Amino acid sequence: MSARNSSDARRLTLVIVSALAAGLFVAGAARVGTVAAVSQSPLRAGSAAPTAGYRVVHTYPHDRDAYTQGLEFVDGSLFESTGLNGRSSIRKVQLETGRVLRRRDVPQAHFGEGITIWGSRLFELTWQSHVAFVYDRESFEPRGSFAYTGEGWGLTHDGTSLIMSDGTANLRFLDPATFKERRRVGVTDAGRPVSSLNELEYVNGHVFANVWTTDRIARIDPQAGRVLGWIDLAGLLPAKDRVNADAVLNGIAYDEKGARLFVTGKLWPSLFEISLVPRP
Repeated sequence: MSARNSSDARRLTLVIVSALAAGLFVAGAARVGTVAAVSQSPLRAGSAAPTAGYRVVHTYPHDRDAYTQGLEFVDGSLFESTGLNGRSSIRKVQLETGRVLRRRDVPQAHFGEGITIWGSRLFELTWQSHVAFVYDRESFEPRGSFAYTGEGWGLTHDGTSLIMSDGTANLRFLDPATFKERRRVGVTDAGRPVSSLNELEYVNGHVFANVWTTDRIARIDPQAGRVLGWIDLAGLLPAKDRVNADAVLNGIAYDEKGARLFVTGKLWPSLFEISLVPRP
């Protein structure tokens, strides 16, 4: 094969190996649920990283009025945060039915953003209020707050640090006890910054980051900031089900015990469990 084809093959192998390690490869589609057609939209122009498609393993109902900002799956429970001033909330949701089991509304002055769960605490960012709220994970009772500079977008953690996105190409690594910044890394693909990093999820040593207004999720090396691969979710929600321009992909959750990957979007009527499919 040519040098270029050889390089492409090596990149494809990385996707397959990574997907297998994460338990997200197409074999996962054997679980109960409807298997949809594989996404076939083109590669990101100029990308140095391979792109994977997807199969839908299962479709779950989702609150169509939820302006989803953050998603988390922990110990069998789905947690979600919603945005917009006067409509922001944190929620515990029954995965199978979409029913909201517990909810706490955020004061109208704040636009809720990403969440993550650290032990018994739930952390929530706000967009432009420069404050993160901390709640008890079970009762949603307030447990404190932290100030930060810049905007708050997505939030996850790697077991050592909270990881925060702020709408730029940077990921900030924060001390969960003080919210002080430990380090930051710039995310790049083929040497170019990847900005508008939004909802985050930590999956088997990689940071998954949705790029705002796109159907793309970047799989990022958290040490170097390099994009190792892309997940292309084009066509996941039909255009007829997108109520307006705000109804974009936003929401990534990983069930570590069950090796299940969930995605949804703002104002989407469905939440999807997907498995990754390598592209030739």
